[in-house]
Amino acid sequence: MKYVQYLNSLIKEQVSDQTNIVLYGQNIDAGSSLSGLTRDLSVKEGLITNTQNSENLLVGVGFGLMLNNVSSVFFMKQMDFLLLGIDHLVNTYNIVRQSNPSASFTIFPVTVDSGFEGPQSALNNFDDFCSISGVEGYSLTNKEDAMKIITSQLIKPGFRILSTGQRLLREETLELDVIYQEPNCKFFQYLEGSNVTVVCFNQALQYGLELCNLMKNTSIFSSLFSINSHLYANYQFIFDDINITKNLVIIDDSKSRNRLSDKFLSEVLSQCKIKRYKMISRQIQADDYFPRKDRLEIDYLATIKDIFNN
Repeated sequence: MKYVQYLNSLIKEQVSDQTNIVLYGQNIDAGSSLSGLTRDLSVKEGLITNTQNSENLLVGVGFGLMLNNVSSVFFMKQMDFLLLGIDHLVNTYNIVRQSNPSASFTIFPVTVDSGFEGPQSALNNFDDFCSISGVEGYSLTNKEDAMKIITSQLIKPGFRILSTGQRLLREETLELDVIYQEPNCKFFQYLEGSNVTVVCFNQALQYGLELCNLMKNTSIFSSLFSINSHLYANYQFIFDDINITKNLVIIDDSKSRNRLSDKFLSEVLSQCKIKRYKMISRQIQADDYFPRKDRLEIDYLATIKDIFNN
């Protein structure tokens, strides 16, 4: 099953029995239904409506519905459009957060990371939205984390942003066994090993899996974590693992200049007894703003050599 079909099934399951809820966004119930993400949605009692491209207005509508005890989900074709709602994310939410709303408001944009989209369709900066507004945001990367996060967060009272990468939507659903889940779905652990800890941010889990599988072939055993939350959290569980392996690889495929992974590394260096570490992230260049392949290029063999060559 393609990942977009799996996410669609989870969303349908969560909203089908809801009352007093509004689902809205451009073409969510027409045309491609956001490439299938919102296809055939239904609610027990509420409204599903297609809207115009007025993102500033539509983010404000979601907060207005929340203040009037009506839950809503605003589905957005790409995260780039959320720039138009920044004022509401910061200033309107500063008013809303002073209350204890019984309704939910979730914005669900797609992070465009598939490449060849051009300069106005490639905003892979989830960290920045959460940082400037102080709002919780979650990335979805595989079958297990999507199930846990959508089930617990999609219509939970309060406000948050959920997103998945457009690249993953087109691929087969990634199925992984979870070793550990942070109680609030802020991070998940998928592998446990004694040689190195690999920590993935944003939509980088697949890169981490590729690295871990390659290391396993050479009898190097890794712990693998994926950070789903885009606000800083308590990572003591991961720090404990790093203190065992004493080696760390961080992979972050976002385009943020203000990266959560940088703060994580700073905390690791101050709290953990570590031998070697390597940060793998994007180096922003001028040609990044042209239509081009968007995959994070990683020299896995060089990474392994950097960590384990004495």
